[in-house]
Amino acid sequence: MPDAMDRQIIRALQCSARAPFARIAEAVGASEQTVARRYQALVRSGVVRVHGRVTPASYGQVEWVARIACRPDRVGALAEALVRRPEVSFARLASGGSEIICLLRSSAGDSGDTVLLKELPRTSAVLNLHIDMILHGFGTGLSAEWNGYGGHLTAEQQALLTAGAALPSGPYREITDEDRPLLAALAEDGRATHARLAAETGWSKGRVLRRLAALEESGALAYDVDLLPELLGHHLHATLWLRVPPRRLEAVGEEIARHDQIAFAGAISGPDNIMAVVICRDTDDLYRFLTRQIASIPDIGGYEVSIRVRGLKQAGSLITGGRLTPAPGPYVRPRGTGRGERPRSPKGT
Repeated sequence: MPDAMDRQIIRALQCSARAPFARIAEAVGASEQTVARRYQALVRSGVVRVHGRVTPASYGQVEWVARIACRPDRVGALAEALVRRPEVSFARLASGGSEIICLLRSSAGDSGDTVLLKELPRTSAVLNLHIDMILHGFGTGLSAEWNGYGGHLTAEQQALLTAGAALPSGPYREITDEDRPLLAALAEDGRATHARLAAETGWSKGRVLRRLAALEESGALAYDVDLLPELLGHHLHATLWLRVPPRRLEAVGEEIARHDQIAFAGAISGPDNIMAVVICRDTDDLYRFLTRQIASIPDIGGYEVSIRVRGLKQAGSLITGGRLTPAPGPYVRPRGTGRGERPRSPKGT
């Protein structure tokens, strides 16, 4: 089980995903070698993965949340087909294993159900399909991350980690074919060194630095820190579907996002207009969260709780064998493809 130092290192990564080990070491009060060694151990054990991603809005995409009710005897094959799709960025089994909840991306001109139906294999396994657009994500900085595992940093520590970092200001820089090797390397390892990125792209280190700065500062390139909460002692996951009046949507969403147990909170279309992903230690922990924190928020007119049975995919990582592994994506090179080459679609899709 990761200790207090490990958790502070994870928190530092959430604060600044590509911060040098020396800077993280200064922030948490350890040596650079200790921080590097502990980070590599966390990666090897599947607790954490840092990866780069292209911001969907930078190429005109929107995100949807889908609830797919399935025949229990067919849900496994369907879930496996979905998580292998790069358009699907999050997936879990819920409702006793008979429902798949997933997030997917599409171009702004396509409806979510049209896109998902194209990706679903021809099957009678699907009993019902409900899709809503994600309109807005609540929370900023660390308040938009799951903070329930501890390792909190002071304001001074956070300032040290983010010193010199420019906030994305837009407009988005266009992603070109020349960027593919760079993005492929970052999708596999968001902390890849400049030397490795230069080797992967065939560019000079100076060109790598300039292109990273341009993409990051425009907001086109961002970084995710995927965590496996079970390996941090948090075993119960749930999705809340909440209904609030439109006049209170922003205030309620931001208040929910501030809680440490929340991994994601967003405004969605449909009668339930807030979706929140909750991660707790156990059943008692979830009950306390619902009856104290959620119950204390005014104007929640109704809610539904979907308990996760099994995690399948989160952001850029598959959950396999109790650890995080790289997920297939538009910029991730599978075995047998060349540098920066877009992988061929699986047979039948």
